[in-house]
Amino acid sequence: MTSTEAITDSEDSGPSGYAAARLRLLQQEARSGPPRRAALARLTDDWLTGLFTAAAIRAGVRGAALVAVGGYGRGELSPRSDLDLLLLHDGSADAAAVAALADAVWYPVWDLGLALDHSVRTPGEARRTAGEDLKVQLGLLDARPVAGDLGLVASLRTAILADWRNQAPKRLPALHELCQERAERTGELQFLLEPDLKEARGGLRDATALRAVAASWVADAPREGLDRARRTLLDARDALHLTTGRATDRLALQEQDQVAEALGLLDADALLRQVYEAARTVSYATDVTWREVNRVLRARSVRPRLRAMLSGSLGGSKPAPERAPLADGVVEADGEVVLARAARPDRDPVLTLRAAAAAAEAGLPLSRHLVRHLATTVRPLPVPWPPEAREELVTLLGAGEATVGVWEALEAEGIITRLLPDWERVHCRPQRNPVHTWTVDRHLVETAVRAASLTRRVHRPDLLLVAALLHDIGKGWPGDHSVAGEVIARDMATRIGFDQHDVGVIATLVRHHLLLVETATRRDLDDPATVRSVAEAVSSASTLELLHALTEADALATGPAAWSAWRASLVADLVKRVAAVLAGEAPEETEEEAPSADHERLAVEALRTGEPVLTLHTRPEEPAGDGEVEPVGVELLIALPDRPGVLPAAAGVLALHRLTVRAADLRAVELPNEMGESADLLLLSWRVAAEYGSLPQAARLRADLVRALDGSLDIRARLAEREAAYPRRRGVKAPPPRVTVAAAGSRRATVIEVRAQDAPGLLHRIGNALESSAVRVRSAHVSTLGANAVDAFYVTGTDGDPLPELRAAEVAREVEKALG
Repeated sequence: MTSTEAITDSEDSGPSGYAAARLRLLQQEARSGPPRRAALARLTDDWLTGLFTAAAIRAGVRGAALVAVGGYGRGELSPRSDLDLLLLHDGSADAAAVAALADAVWYPVWDLGLALDHSVRTPGEARRTAGEDLKVQLGLLDARPVAGDLGLVASLRTAILADWRNQAPKRLPALHELCQERAERTGELQFLLEPDLKEARGGLRDATALRAVAASWVADAPREGLDRARRTLLDARDALHLTTGRATDRLALQEQDQVAEALGLLDADALLRQVYEAARTVSYATDVTWREVNRVLRARSVRPRLRAMLSGSLGGSKPAPERAPLADGVVEADGEVVLARAARPDRDPVLTLRAAAAAAEAGLPLSRHLVRHLATTVRPLPVPWPPEAREELVTLLGAGEATVGVWEALEAEGIITRLLPDWERVHCRPQRNPVHTWTVDRHLVETAVRAASLTRRVHRPDLLLVAALLHDIGKGWPGDHSVAGEVIARDMATRIGFDQHDVGVIATLVRHHLLLVETATRRDLDDPATVRSVAEAVSSASTLELLHALTEADALATGPAAWSAWRASLVADLVKRVAAVLAGEAPEETEEEAPSADHERLAVEALRTGEPVLTLHTRPEEPAGDGEVEPVGVELLIALPDRPGVLPAAAGVLALHRLTVRAADLRAVELPNEMGESADLLLLSWRVAAEYGSLPQAARLRADLVRALDGSLDIRARLAEREAAYPRRRGVKAPPPRVTVAAAGSRRATVIEVRAQDAPGLLHRIGNALESSAVRVRSAHVSTLGANAVDAFYVTGTDGDPLPELRAAEVAREVEKALG
C-alpha cells in the first residue's frame, strides 16, 4: 500500500486521515528502518501537498513552494521527528495572502501535536539568513520540494550550494568549531552509558556535518560503513521514539532493554555495542575528514604565495611535497604517515606495526589510505611473531597519548583483530559499572597509555605495557574475567612471541591485576595472613613491582573514582609489606596497629570519661597519583569504650546528618586504663562528605551518637521516615547485593565481604544485621567506588575466635537478607 493509498482508504485527507494512516504505518512491525522512514516522509508529503495546494488556491498565491529541510528534507522522518518546513515565495503576492497560506499549513500540523520548525522567506531572504546563520545554511543544503513551484526551489538549492562552496574557507572552520563545542558539551557517544544519539560526538549531527563537508567539494568522508552506521543510529532512534512515545534522542538506561527488544537484539548490551560500533565509524570518519579539510584549506591559503615565489625560478612548476623518513618503509608527508616509495608491504609482514609505532612516536596520524592499503596487502605475521614485531608493538604501546589515535585507525580497518584475534570479544564492549569511563577495548588502550608513564619504575617495561593491554581481555568471556583473562593472556603473549618465563609473568599479572587494590582497601594489613596471601600469589619481587605499576595504571584509566591519594597510600603500604616477606622477612604478629596521635588522644579521653569522643575536621588536599589535587573531604575520628551496637549507631548518625561515607575503618584495641588494667576501645576513622549543605557541628554528632547508643534516638525509624518523605527517583534497577565469606581471609577473624549499591543508611543496615547475628566486629574496611559500596568486616564469635564455616555462611546469608 502506498502512502497516498493509506490516506485515501481513510476517506479523509485531512488531519484525522493523516493521523490514522501515520499510526497504521508506525504499527507495522514488519516495516521498519529506512523503508518506514521514507514511507513516513512520503505520507507526510502527500498530506502537506493537499494542505498547501488547497490553501494556495484560496489565498490566491502563486510563485510559492513548500520546502522540507533538515532531516525531513533528507526523507528521514523518525516517529517523533520535528517537521522542518520553509514556505518559499517569490515576493509577488500580498503579505497578508502569504501569511494566510502559512497559517493554513502550520495550524493543522500543530493541531495534531506534531513539533514544527517553520519559516517564511523569499529566496533572497533565505540566502541572507543562511549567510548569517550557519545552522540555517546547513538545513537548506538538504532542501527538498514538497509542493508548489519546483523551479523556485531548484533555483534556491543551486544558489545555496554555490554560496556554500564559495564560502567554504570561512564556513568549514566554523562548522568544525561547532562540532567540537558540541562534543565537549555532550561527550563521546561510543563511551556513554546513556548516549545522546543525535548530539554526542559520533552521532547523527556529526554524520550530517560530514554530508555538508562533502557538499563543499573540499573533502569527502570515508564511505566504507558510514551509511550503515547512520542507519544503525537512525534505527535506534526510531525504536527509542516508539518505545517511549517521546521525541527523545537520549538512550536512557531504563529504556535500553525495550529498545533492544524492538530492534530484535538480545539485550541492552548488544544494543549498546551496536550503537558504539556505529558511533566509532562516524567518529573515525569525522577525524579523517576534518584532517583532510584542514590540509586542503591550509594548502589553498599558501598556494598563491608559493606560486608567486616559485614562478620565476621554477617556471611555475608545482613543488613536490617534502617526505621525511621515519622508519624503514615509512615516511612523513604533509603531516601524515605514509609509505615510502620503496616499501614492499606484500613482502614485509612487520610493516603495519612498524608504521604504527613510528606514527605514535612522532605524534602523527596514519594516513587513511596507508591504513587501507596495509589492511589489504600486508601478509599475516607468522605465529609466534618475530622479535621485531613484538618490539614494534611495545614501542606503539609505550608512546603515551599518541597511541590512542593510531590504535583507533588500525581498529577502523580491522587490523587489530587480525593481529590479535581475541580482541574481537572486547571490541566496543560496554561496561555497566559507572566507575568506568571507557568501553573495555578503549580502557585497555588507556591503561597502556597510563602504564607508559610508569615504565621508568619497572625493570621490564615491555611486560608492563603488554599486561596493561591484556589485563581485562577476559571480559569478553563468561565467568571471572581475571581467571578467563589469565588463559587468554597466556595464549596471546605466546602468539606475540614472548618466551615461557615472560608468558608466565604476563599471565600472573592479568590473573591478579585487582589483587593489590582489593586487598589494600578491603583487608586488614596488620594481619600476617593478608600479607602472606599476596606474597604467595605474586611469588617474586619483580612481579610485585610490575603489579604495583599495573594497579595504578588500571585505576587511573578506569575513572576519577577508582584512584586517589588515599588508595595509592594503602596500596604502597601493602606493597612494602609484601616486598619484605618476599625478601625473607616474616610479617609481625601484631594484634592491632598502634593508634595514631590523634586517635591516642581521643582514646585517653574516652577511657577517662567512659563516653564517646570525636573530632571532625577537613584534611588538607593531597595530590592524586597523576599530580592533580584531590579533595579528600572531611575526616571524622571517634573513640569510645567497646560495647555492642557502635557500628550501626555511628553509621546511622552519619546518615541522619546526610554525610556520605567515602571510606571507613573500625578497629578494636586494648589500652591500659588508670588502674593499669586493659580496657577495650573502639577506634573509628571516617572519610565523609556532606551530601549537600554545610557540615554538622561535632557537638551535634556526638550528642546524637550518645542518644543512639543509649536507645533514646531511634535511628532506624528516623531513616525510614526520611526515605518515605523523599522517594527515590526512577532509574535503572541496581543488581542485588551480594554477601560472601572470604576464603582464607585471616587466621584471627572471619572476613565477611559485602558488595551493594551505595545508599544512605547502608552501613547502618549492615551493622544492625551483624549485631543481630551476635558476632563481634574486630575491624571494618569500607570503600565506595562510584555507586558501588565494597566493604569487608572482620568478625569473631563472642569467644573472640573466627566463626566455624557453617556459622559464617549463616551470618553472610542474614546480612544479605537484611539488605535485600
